[in-house]
Amino acid sequence: MRRRTLLSLASATTLGGALAACGPAVTGEDSGSGSGAGDGIVRVGHVPSSLFAPLYVADANGYFEDEGITLELTPLKSGQDGIPMLSNDQLDVMIAGFSAGMFNALDQGLAFKVVGSMGISPGDPENSPTALEVAQELIDDGSVSSVADLAGRKIAVAGGPGATGGYLLAAMLEEGGLTLNDVEVSNLSTPDQEPAITNGSVEAATPSAPFSTAMEEAGVASPLAVPKKGTTGTGVLYSETFLGADLAQGFFSALARGSQDLAADGKQSDEVYQILADTLGQKIDVLTTSPMYSYLPDLAPQPEQLENMQTVWIDAEQITYSEPIDVATVVDASFAEGAAG
Repeated sequence: MRRRTLLSLASATTLGGALAACGPAVTGEDSGSGSGAGDGIVRVGHVPSSLFAPLYVADANGYFEDEGITLELTPLKSGQDGIPMLSNDQLDVMIAGFSAGMFNALDQGLAFKVVGSMGISPGDPENSPTALEVAQELIDDGSVSSVADLAGRKIAVAGGPGATGGYLLAAMLEEGGLTLNDVEVSNLSTPDQEPAITNGSVEAATPSAPFSTAMEEAGVASPLAVPKKGTTGTGVLYSETFLGADLAQGFFSALARGSQDLAADGKQSDEVYQILADTLGQKIDVLTTSPMYSYLPDLAPQPEQLENMQTVWIDAEQITYSEPIDVATVVDASFAEGAAG
């Protein structure tokens, strides 16, 4: 019997911090304390979002059960919240965004590995899940006509410059020859970004779909740039203990099957939308109008993206060390290779 914790996105945002502080969520049974090696339970921290569709598709289609795995899902408010839990063996797996805090934790000796990737930007200006949205009045009066014109302006980013959104912003600013140091980054949650542009407290924002689409439809903002194809700031992390667990490969293989379903059946299939709606508590009509990320069939980790993140955050002084960590010591691609095989 599967043991699952499925909260709506709104509930997870409210409760994520409390759950992270208290440890794995309990669903009416003793949550156990195994690492997934003996009792079949794999404890997964995740930020509830359609960005992590392979997890939910694999779960709904029974792929984890096929591997003898019982999922125990713990919703997190952010990936950074799960890092201590992962390092202290309160979680076996975390599927979330990367952050400067993750690199700082590694430098401080916390142990975990990046074993896979998640959503990858399609690089399509017409169909990107994330966009650099600029206040419509600045577009209309000609104040901002290119990314370079954003120098010195205030831009809203969920989590601030050291979060995944900060890295995506840096990737988009690069188009205009700018860095995070050339703009003023304001830490605002995605739902708060449209009101902030409307009242003029920020001049641009980096919302994800469906919030980016809503801004455009309301005439509040227009997209000026999107992350180029291949950009990613999210992935799959394993605790040091779970790396050697019997179920570690089975978990990743099941996850990869979910990713392969998205490619085979079409990531906009009715079945996928229904799975996401049921899991996240979002309306299907909202999901169907929201652009989605693409996924590698084997969910292979992307070390070059981690290298880029580390460089961006060192330059922006979001990382507390100056000598870069060797990313090769942080990444383990063997599970993706096993899934591909």
